[in-house]
Amino acid sequence: MENNLIYPRHVAIIMDGNGRWAQKRLLPRKAGHAVGAETFRSTADYLNKNTGVEYLTVYAFSTENWSRPRDEVDEIMRLLRKYMDEACSSLLEKNVRLHFLGDLTIFPEDIRSEMDRLHALSEKTTGLHVNVAVNYGSRDEIVHAVRALAASGADMEHVTEEDITAHLYTAGQPDPDLIIRTGAEKRLSNFLLWQGSYAELYFTDVLWPDFSAKEIEAAMTWFRGRKRRFGNV
Repeated sequence: MENNLIYPRHVAIIMDGNGRWAQKRLLPRKAGHAVGAETFRSTADYLNKNTGVEYLTVYAFSTENWSRPRDEVDEIMRLLRKYMDEACSSLLEKNVRLHFLGDLTIFPEDIRSEMDRLHALSEKTTGLHVNVAVNYGSRDEIVHAVRALAASGADMEHVTEEDITAHLYTAGQPDPDLIIRTGAEKRLSNFLLWQGSYAELYFTDVLWPDFSAKEIEAAMTWFRGRKRRFGNV
């Protein structure tokens, strides 16, 4: 890691472009997801070994993605299971902390059990903290937080921003400093709307499967050139 360089503490990524990457190569969309999964793995490894980034949150599967073609959803679930299987043997070796964010109740029991096991394993690691957002939608997350507050008996007339933040899926973590979206689109698509209020937004035309270490460093260089005012003049 180059200690003389400034890196954002928390990077979040909207991994967009898997389907288009595959279609450009006359491949089924699910082929793009397979390559995209490898790009996610290599990106996390690069950030863990070569930068000062402490948190990485990736948008893997939104609450809206269930409406995609069945074979595509099945492939994403297969890749999720594959990733979790491989993570069991590599988390401690790579010193990576892993958590899944979102409404996890919708997943089958075997997936939820494996998520719980990986969360427990992550308590033993101290390196890059990776959040994988699955069945995640930011509006749904905020509703979930408000309902949790109400159920706790909180005085809802005096709820503060800090109260809501403490009940989000990312409770206890810093807000993202930098949100990257690949694939040429320029929107947040219901991702970290609360947490990303003052994040710097970096958009690139590069499709997610082609996102490389070179692209990571380009985003970091762009970030260092920003003047962060957090609403101040």
